[in-house]
Amino acid sequence: MSSLSMVRICRTVKSHIVFTLCNSSRKTKKTLQRKLHGYAAAITGNHKANKERAQTEREQIDDLSMELELADEDQPVLYKLGDSFVYISLEKAQSQIEADCNALDAIIDGLKSRAEDCERSMSELKVHLKSKFKIY
Repeated sequence: MSSLSMVRICRTVKSHIVFTLCNSSRKTKKTLQRKLHGYAAAITGNHKANKERAQTEREQIDDLSMELELADEDQPVLYKLGDSFVYISLEKAQSQIEADCNALDAIIDGLKSRAEDCERSMSELKVHLKSKFKIY
C-alpha cells in the first residue's frame, strides 16, 4: 500500500471520527468529556506525586545536613553513591549534600512549572471542549 493511499485512509478515518463526534448523542458527549477530565486529573496527580516525592527527598537531605553539623570533623562519614556506601570527609560530604539540594531544588521548580503549564493547558482545553460540545 502506498503512502498516499495510507494518507487518504487516515484522512477518511479522521473525518469519520470528527463527524461521529459532532453528530453523537448528548450522553456520548458527556462520556467523552468525563474521560477527558479523568485523563487531565491523572496527569495532574502524577505531577503532584512527583513534586511531593522530590520535596520529601529534599527534607530528608536537610535533616541529614543538620545531623552532619553535629558530627566530628576528624572522622569520615558514610556517604551513599549509587548502591554502595563510601567513607568521605565531612567537608566533602557537606559540599555533596549542598549540590544534591541544589539539584533537587531545580527538579522541584521544574515540576512546579510543568504542573502549572499542564493545568493551564487543561483549563484552555476545557473551555474549548465546552464550547465545542456545548456541555455545561
